[in-house]
Amino acid sequence: MSRSAPLWLSAPTRFAALTRWQARVAILVILAVLALTITALAVPTPEALDAATGGERHQTDLMLYDAIAAGVRGGGNYYAVAADAMRAGGYPLKPFLTMRLPALASVLAALPLWAAPLLQLLLVLCVAATWMLRLHGALGRSLPMLVGGILLAGSMLAFIQPGLISFHEIWAGLLVAWSLGLRRPGRWVEPAAIALAAMLIRETASLYAVIMLVFAWRDGERREAMGWTLVLALFGVALAFHAWAVTGLAGPLDARSPGWLGLEGIGLFVKSIVLGTALQLAPLWLGALLVGASAIGWASWRDPLAARMIAIIAAYGALISIFARIDTFYWGLMVAPVFLLGLIFLPDALRDLVAQATEKRRITVTRVAR
Repeated sequence: MSRSAPLWLSAPTRFAALTRWQARVAILVILAVLALTITALAVPTPEALDAATGGERHQTDLMLYDAIAAGVRGGGNYYAVAADAMRAGGYPLKPFLTMRLPALASVLAALPLWAAPLLQLLLVLCVAATWMLRLHGALGRSLPMLVGGILLAGSMLAFIQPGLISFHEIWAGLLVAWSLGLRRPGRWVEPAAIALAAMLIRETASLYAVIMLVFAWRDGERREAMGWTLVLALFGVALAFHAWAVTGLAGPLDARSPGWLGLEGIGLFVKSIVLGTALQLAPLWLGALLVGASAIGWASWRDPLAARMIAIIAAYGALISIFARIDTFYWGLMVAPVFLLGLIFLPDALRDLVAQATEKRRITVTRVAR
């Protein structure tokens, strides 16, 4: 094991505990991961990308969500307003998942127009403060903390833009990041409640809750596991009522979704992270490599929080690789708010990995007197 003092971190990374051959295998795996990220270059770019995260269809979706919130603010019933707006925009109403749950539109409609951007900024600050406090124990010193703050700001580039306030992934992604940052052994009530709010805004947040349930069960945290089961059950009830309401509105002439079996591969996930963070300012090949490097950094951090983050990245990576279409690349916003923080662990990870891979076997000669 390497005995050198850590560069950035307060403790060695997971890679410091690897044997020489394990470290060499890990290097090969890392090279393979980085090679996979380059497949993002082959993924078509959504048309008319704006400065924030998306393209022409993304803007059209925002217009739809703005119109629905305005209709509800004017006193309309959410489901009637949403169905009319979706038909007018040529959106499918089948299956029921094509219509978003009513939580976000209802909240935005109930708030004064000036209050919603303030609430968005407040949520961003809560996420930032929570994660900077979590990083303090791992980093400690001022310079690494400063770099961590810069990486966190780069991760939340899209989330600080008031123009995206009616976009569901913006709120759900922030709530998922806040929930994960707050979770500690014995502290799960607030994270579970925040996760439920995220699920009621965007149903894909339920994947995060399932992951947290699995980890709680694996770690023997039975009460926490029951808590995550409860919030998933409550979400299931809400989703069932939503399905009933939308199905009752959809008629035989309403369009059906083309489906979500996009099969675009890992390149779409990588590109979604690039387009949802400050990496969009870099050449795509560099941004793609930094996405892979960040994931490697998360995998190297010796902390239960990092294990959960890697599981979340893997799960949403698989979801987007298999089911997302090019025009739904913004699903990556669900994991974007803290994604680039993985880069802060990379210097120590690489140093530990190289040290272990090149470590020379020590031979001890013992003279036995007879």
